[in-house]
Amino acid sequence: MNLEVFDQFAKKEKGRVIGKNNTAVIYTRVSSKEQFDNNASLTTQLKYCQEYALRKELDVLEYFGGTYESAKSDERREFQRMLHYVKRRKNIGYIIVYSYDRFSRTGANGAYISEQLKKQGIAVISATQEIDVTTSAGTFQENLYHMFSHFDNQVRRDKSITGMREKLRRGYWTGAYPFGYTNTNPGKGKTPNFVITEEGKLLKQAFLWKANSNMSHVEIAERLKEKGLDIKAKRLTDLFRNPFYCGLIVNSLIPGEVVQGKHEALISKEVFLRIHNLLHTGEPPKKYSFDDENLPLKMFVRSSVCGTPYTGYIVKAKGLYYYKNRRKGSKENRSAKKLHKEFLSLLDRYTIADKKYIAPLTDIIHDTLIDKNQEALEDQKRLAKELEQVNERINTLERRYVVLNEITKSQYDLFMPELKTEQRELEVKMENSGINSSNLKKSVKLALGYACNLPLLWKLGDLNTKRAIQYMVFPDGIGYDFKNKLVRTFRVNEIFGAISSFSGSFKDMEKGSFHSIYEKSPLVTAGGFEPPTLRAEI
Repeated sequence: MNLEVFDQFAKKEKGRVIGKNNTAVIYTRVSSKEQFDNNASLTTQLKYCQEYALRKELDVLEYFGGTYESAKSDERREFQRMLHYVKRRKNIGYIIVYSYDRFSRTGANGAYISEQLKKQGIAVISATQEIDVTTSAGTFQENLYHMFSHFDNQVRRDKSITGMREKLRRGYWTGAYPFGYTNTNPGKGKTPNFVITEEGKLLKQAFLWKANSNMSHVEIAERLKEKGLDIKAKRLTDLFRNPFYCGLIVNSLIPGEVVQGKHEALISKEVFLRIHNLLHTGEPPKKYSFDDENLPLKMFVRSSVCGTPYTGYIVKAKGLYYYKNRRKGSKENRSAKKLHKEFLSLLDRYTIADKKYIAPLTDIIHDTLIDKNQEALEDQKRLAKELEQVNERINTLERRYVVLNEITKSQYDLFMPELKTEQRELEVKMENSGINSSNLKKSVKLALGYACNLPLLWKLGDLNTKRAIQYMVFPDGIGYDFKNKLVRTFRVNEIFGAISSFSGSFKDMEKGSFHSIYEKSPLVTAGGFEPPTLRAEI
């Protein structure tokens, strides 16, 4: 029976296929004005992206970027303009970037944006890091690039912050100088010299009016305006609360510390404290946001007995944070500092103790993935052979027409389009046929390298980074046994579970007994391998 009669029952395509359209946009950027003025990097990026588009026969419809934008945030003007452009059009298949850190360095958020674009049929591809983003293995590799770029930012930030902390502790303010002062010795690496300006002298008068007469801020603002200083009453509240004006330095980079500054004080400490007492009389209690940087494990930790999640609070008098089981009548309170320490110990069980084990683990995980994708790899070999034959036919046709003059132009035009179409179809099939074995081992090795620093990555990360790591390693959260003060796991991501399971087999690795370890690997399962991805819905 002819099966065409059953075509009416075939399922329709759901959504848009990734990269279905053979069209693209190019996005380039540098991080600083100095790089932009030099322009060498932008020129190089554009050249590689254009060559990639030409090689893949992609039609570039528009160009974005071409300027300096920091990728610490995804709220970049050119980046957002590019996203609005591709989202409004249904004919865009690709966003071409020089490398994935040019697209984003925000880690989880960058991976989330890329995933949302895929749902619209748009693939983010790198001209220098070729991976197949249409497969789970390719998505894993792309997410790794996003995560590593973000980690690199965090490490750089940590080094910068270390220097800033030391400078603050020596009594030198960092960053923009406060209102009423000017820095007479500006420049990176120079010791600042803060001098009181004419505006600062008027501001000093405002402090004295408040301290001696308890004038309202509105009245003080009006008096200052009469003297030529136009300042809002609301802003005065912030200025009156800043200890910098009495010669002291406090900063979130040195929490809990008060340092005597090297700058000239605008007012005495006695005057500042007098104003402080006036401002805090009858002050309502502070409200603390659910998304508190000091409580990243909120709602992630649940009671291992009843499953009730833990929330958090602060003891204001001591400035100490605690987690609390939200079950009615529960008296389970745990110091945030202690619970974080216990969680870091748990993370440490899923990290690699020594970098010397990265090589054997890389081989095991790589070989496992290769074994689970044998069929796809065989298809790649077959398609590669067919593509080689088509390329040879194209070269022969061009040689007969251009060099030997054996065929006419009409004969050349008759056969070449068909061969080019076949060539393109085979290239597309190869791109979609499975994992990229050439880049896979490198990606696995890179991932394991960063697994050595998993606790450090959590400690250095901001709130979103901490939560992304938590859900990446423990997708269902973690349990807490309050009675025994033990952290327990509900479910561990396969790749990190594999690292933990190898902890007792490192001696075998040193002896070279990889086979027995490989057979016991939790990655070798009937269900296949599911690579870890960053949880973006936080």
